[in-house]
Amino acid sequence: MKSNFENYKNIDKSTNLLFKEEKTFKIYYFNNLTQAKQLFKNSLNDNYIQLYFCSTGKCSVAFNMEHCAINLTEGNSSLVYFKDEKMTVLFNLPPKSELFAILISIEYFHSLFSIEGNFLFNFNSFKIGKPIIEPKETTTTIKIILTQLITKQTNENLRPIFIKGKVFELLSYYFSTQSDNDTEHCPYIANEETVSKIKHAKQIIIEEMNNPPSLGELAKIVGLNIKKLKTDFKEFYGDPVFTFLLNYKMELAKKLLQEQQLNVNEIAVHLGYSTSSHFIAAFKRKYKITPKQFSKS
Repeated sequence: MKSNFENYKNIDKSTNLLFKEEKTFKIYYFNNLTQAKQLFKNSLNDNYIQLYFCSTGKCSVAFNMEHCAINLTEGNSSLVYFKDEKMTVLFNLPPKSELFAILISIEYFHSLFSIEGNFLFNFNSFKIGKPIIEPKETTTTIKIILTQLITKQTNENLRPIFIKGKVFELLSYYFSTQSDNDTEHCPYIANEETVSKIKHAKQIIIEEMNNPPSLGELAKIVGLNIKKLKTDFKEFYGDPVFTFLLNYKMELAKKLLQEQQLNVNEIAVHLGYSTSSHFIAAFKRKYKITPKQFSKS
């Protein structure tokens, strides 16, 4: 029995497509800021090595049929390979879930890595076309690289180069040996404990976005001094704390406008603005268009 894909949104040309270069790789980024489950689909016409990273919450990725799925939880990833050249990939994103997908063409993958001797994963299965599904815990360094993929650390003209460099960096860490991973240290932030505190700070300002704590209060709650909170938060997420919060609000506003369940005044209240005019002004500064115009478009 074939699966019913009617509820799945096609993503190949959507805003979920973070990067695409013919014959190399594609990157998709999903961040469900809504209160409802989101379903996406992507039709593949070539062989790909597929890497999936769940960075927040939990989600699932299915292949051709909904029951043929891998389930991912926060902090975990999976390498997937099927010999099928044509395939429909189905993404199931519950509320407050975040997923990265990196699809690398087989030919390009061959050009990146040597296939002589011991390969980077189960090459015996790869050679004869058997499916490969290899789960793996996501290391601290890879978590940071994934976050950097979605931050605006370069201008738009240089962004393709920046993204490709980050993908190469990610692959080098992803396929490093187990002993390398056991002894790795994060080159950007001191340790896993600090990363955990930075992520806690992000969670707090999102949950309290209508009345967020001050930097001093936030630093005290997560157990960091203000200077370290400011420096490491920007290093990890690419923006200062309250710039990150503003961008989060604006992205959530876009989602709510697209759903068309709330009007502009209701969205302004939901996001913690004292008046709708303040919300409209912030939205227009960010996107050069009013919420009403965005909703109509």
